[in-house]
Amino acid sequence: MSLRNKVRNVVLAGAVSSLLLSPMALAATIKIGYTGPLSGGAALYGQDALDGLQMAANEINASGGLTVAGKKYDVEIVSLDDKYAPSQTAMNAKRLVQRDKVKFIYTPHSGGAFALQGFNERSNFLLMAYSSVPKITEQGNALTVRIPPTYTGYVEPFVGLGMEHHGKHLAVASGTHDYARMWSQAIIPAWEKAGGEVVANNPMDYNKSADFYTGVSRSLAANPDVMFVGGASEPTGLVVRQARELGFKGGFILMGQAKLIEVAEVAGGLDQLEGAIGVPPLTAHKDVGAKTFVEKRNKIKENSLSWEVAMHYTSLYMLTEAMKVAESVDDARKVRAAFGQALTQLPDEYNTFNVKEITEEGGLVHDSPIAMVRGGELEMLTISEYENYSTEK
Repeated sequence: MSLRNKVRNVVLAGAVSSLLLSPMALAATIKIGYTGPLSGGAALYGQDALDGLQMAANEINASGGLTVAGKKYDVEIVSLDDKYAPSQTAMNAKRLVQRDKVKFIYTPHSGGAFALQGFNERSNFLLMAYSSVPKITEQGNALTVRIPPTYTGYVEPFVGLGMEHHGKHLAVASGTHDYARMWSQAIIPAWEKAGGEVVANNPMDYNKSADFYTGVSRSLAANPDVMFVGGASEPTGLVVRQARELGFKGGFILMGQAKLIEVAEVAGGLDQLEGAIGVPPLTAHKDVGAKTFVEKRNKIKENSLSWEVAMHYTSLYMLTEAMKVAESVDDARKVRAAFGQALTQLPDEYNTFNVKEITEEGGLVHDSPIAMVRGGELEMLTISEYENYSTEK
């Protein structure tokens, strides 16, 4: 072998050795599973959830990765479309566990969460459930984290404000999916208990239809003062728009899945939602984490500030912080047990909703903000502030 070739081989060997020893080459990968609706009527909702996870993963990787127990990791989001069907959610989760060896799986709907709770403890993966259904954390599942606040906390203020500002006649025109049915089952008795009357109950499939005139017309025929509506934000906006086109002048109560600003974009503007009561946008929040998130998100994609994006973003930081505390990236039980401590030490800039606690059952603790559209603007208060206001009255 010539001297030139010998020198070339030594240089190449050195380059390969340096590459193998570099931090990027040594970084392993933590795979985080996601199964949610990425097609169909709830596709925007599901994509927002996925976008939040991907945004956090991109930030973590760009900052040099995640260090757990002295080892460096990149974060990879592995996503599958479940079309909002719980049976498909279960199939996707089994595929993620078997094929991708994931130990942490997100799903953004209650039907999917319940489906995964049927086997997640046995399969040893932590369920990150984006659903406000209380039952998710009431079943004693040791490997579940419920990300948003429970919807039951919204019922009393939504009913109280709706009746106070609009009247006692309610038409129910929400979705037919599990989450919407649960909301209806909470709103209807609360409305009646407060002295109101449910004059119409016409649920509609928000995931399949783009024309809600028939269902909305049935509801309006009963002359309601308030309409209870909601599913994903995009179809909810269509329901609101069509109700206004048919002459409805009253108020709306929006179930928690539908967000006021996103609904307004489809309905034709915030003025179309005059008198509506629902969940306020992040731009109205005053916490450091919310403000920081809004600034960063707008640089990536303007007008993409849904709670789905934000809560999935911040929850991935919570999850990875729990991995650091647990000193494990694959022991789901250790990571779940570390959540309480992780929440107390997560930097404010990543804690978009200022969550500092988790219940023993696995629910993240929020003092949820609510809002009402009045004079084309949002009037905001938290649930605890409403409770104080209600008591003072």
